[in-house]
Amino acid sequence: MPCTTILVGREASNDRSTMISRTDDGHFDVKKLIVVEPKDQPKKYRSILSHVEIPLPENPMRYTACPSVDPKHGIWAATGINAAQVGMTATETITSNPRVLAADPLVEYRKAKSRREKEMIGGIGEEDFIVLVLPYIHSAREGVLRLAELLEKYGTYESNGIAFNDENEVWWMETIGGHHWMARRIPEDRVVIMPNQFGMDAFDLSDALGAREAHLCSEDLREFIAGNHLDLNQDGVFNPRYVFGSRRDMDHIYNTPRAWFMGRYLTPDSHTWDGPRAEFHPESDNIPWSLRPDRKVTVEDVQYMLSGHYQGTPYNPYSNRDTGMRGMYRSIGINRTGVTSICQVRPDRKQKGLEWICFGSTTFGAFLPLYPNVHRMPDYVSRVTLDTSTENFYWGSRLIGALADANYNTCIQQIDRYQEAVAVQGRRIVAETDAKNTDDPAVLAEANEKLCAMAKEKTTDTLNKVLAEASQHMKNGFQLADN
Repeated sequence: MPCTTILVGREASNDRSTMISRTDDGHFDVKKLIVVEPKDQPKKYRSILSHVEIPLPENPMRYTACPSVDPKHGIWAATGINAAQVGMTATETITSNPRVLAADPLVEYRKAKSRREKEMIGGIGEEDFIVLVLPYIHSAREGVLRLAELLEKYGTYESNGIAFNDENEVWWMETIGGHHWMARRIPEDRVVIMPNQFGMDAFDLSDALGAREAHLCSEDLREFIAGNHLDLNQDGVFNPRYVFGSRRDMDHIYNTPRAWFMGRYLTPDSHTWDGPRAEFHPESDNIPWSLRPDRKVTVEDVQYMLSGHYQGTPYNPYSNRDTGMRGMYRSIGINRTGVTSICQVRPDRKQKGLEWICFGSTTFGAFLPLYPNVHRMPDYVSRVTLDTSTENFYWGSRLIGALADANYNTCIQQIDRYQEAVAVQGRRIVAETDAKNTDDPAVLAEANEKLCAMAKEKTTDTLNKVLAEASQHMKNGFQLADN
């Protein structure tokens, strides 16, 4: 599923929190935010897409999830934080190359063509990862190891990037072919930017196959690379992106420009991103996987990057100037996003986890903070219908986006005010709740209700305003001279 991921190490953030964030860019998937209690976690999991059946451990924890409202294609839980204050987002669809996929084929489901044939059971993928892993892990590293065990046993039918965080560490994991994988603990002072490509551009194989301090991988990865002549590196430098990734013309339109926009925002002073002497341009294949930001990164910075549409550049699809390059690259804040989350784990709070949720296109949506350590989420985010409604955050956000997009120049000021109002009021309610120094689910649930009531008020008000503005610009308008 096309998505964009940002990971923030604790020394890179303004409050020493770790953050993992991702836009879940489906096909206008209707999403909700729920809490899954241990009693509701299945004992055996069966994938809708691949038909694989997997027995699950007996000791699940409570966790949050953002599943699809329509279950016909599976759960697609997307992201969440569990009771151990561990976050997970899955998955960033990444690229590979024919050499890798031939050496370790993807495990794809194949339907029986006749009664005499047996169906070919597939592996696990984005539909499944959260449910299979998040309820059973107590650290980010444990998340990597549990998913690795499942990948090696069952395989996967797609190329995936998965992130985990706890209060100390952020880990990034990428699948390689059907059964292989590698994972790296991101440096604490770094921000990782991931736009649907195989991302890691450095990796210590000796550490991964030895001490395993900051790198993990399949035990046979060195032999897999050598035996299949996958190494394209020069001068003894190991760049996994060259070995396992892609270098296609489509990447230069769909993927690398997003990394350029995010890198340009994070390091405007320490790197040159524009002009004839630019170190990196939108179609560069060597944009770094991680960067040390020029200043500490806040939640609002992550939100800004994830809602990016090349504002301030010639590629902005909403620009009034026709430069000939307007809209030529795939925006980050795309129209078909179902849900975007920032899983933040804060070291200096009794309730460490905080989940920032935005439904619909991030360009027009607001990020609402919610506490995950509760027994149920408010109706405004959890009771989402398949039919359009103004009674929940998902559809309210989608309606605002559709109306404002068509009337960008006249509506964007209302959007800016809406996003800031939700951010300011949301932070105030969070600060008041944090001051109580409690992780009591009842107190946190009360805060979530306040947060959702505030979001509903601001969303309804903004919807009224953008609808009125859009109505003014309908093409069938007409005024008599004597009005």
